[in-house]
Amino acid sequence: MASTPIRHLHPLFLFVLVASLRCGAAAGDGDGGEGFCSAEPSSECSGGQPLYWKVTHPTLAPAHLQDLPGFTRSVFKRDHALITPESHVFSPLPDWINTLGAYLISPAIGAHFTMYLANMQDGSKSAPPPKDVERLIFVLQGSISLSVGTGTTHSLSVDSYAYLPLLPTSLLYDFNIHIMDFQPGEYLNVKEVHYNQHGLLLLEGQGIYRLGDSWYPVQAGDTIWMAPFVPQWYAALGKTRTRYLLYKDVNRNPLI
Repeated sequence: MASTPIRHLHPLFLFVLVASLRCGAAAGDGDGGEGFCSAEPSSECSGGQPLYWKVTHPTLAPAHLQDLPGFTRSVFKRDHALITPESHVFSPLPDWINTLGAYLISPAIGAHFTMYLANMQDGSKSAPPPKDVERLIFVLQGSISLSVGTGTTHSLSVDSYAYLPLLPTSLLYDFNIHIMDFQPGEYLNVKEVHYNQHGLLLLEGQGIYRLGDSWYPVQAGDTIWMAPFVPQWYAALGKTRTRYLLYKDVNRNPLI
């Protein structure tokens, strides 16, 4: 019987979370066609605590553990990982100018996408994403300017996001992003088990995440990677809502 060649999908996806250091101070650009989207403008610079303040200024550990040498809540297992802020290591980002980044998820962990934080200042700038690579930018703090191939410039404030390049109707582009909100006491109705893998950044709140047979207390600033078929479930705790940003590969061929 003759075999049919399998068409391989592109293995690398970039998911960029931009955290600028001051309101209105960051600048970045990209190329590769239109694909710009934006949430409602943020009033972060009008005073008060920024919307996602706890992501960039997290509580690293309970008070009675903060002075314990070697303490971390980070966990890495075969089919999932919890990466907490005390594990972030910032260094210069390749192809970025005047920018420090911390990689949260990468192919080295078993993922086929990359998620990282980028701290930008006045004069910071990024190169366009590599060819055939999808990039999503989500602004956590401050604001940036985004220039696309047509020469149009967009201003992105907190809660704004952009996708590069234009999303075609093709299995090569399986990028799917959700913003999930839970009020205190709300939880997922079912324990999910499916072939999609996920990347998750908690933006607000706290709760309990089940990954496999393990149960993890999580809070704003935590990152989670979930491999295909790992059992997963979440419940929101505390007095404020939970919000997290979720990556999912929805069109990927499970045979590849």
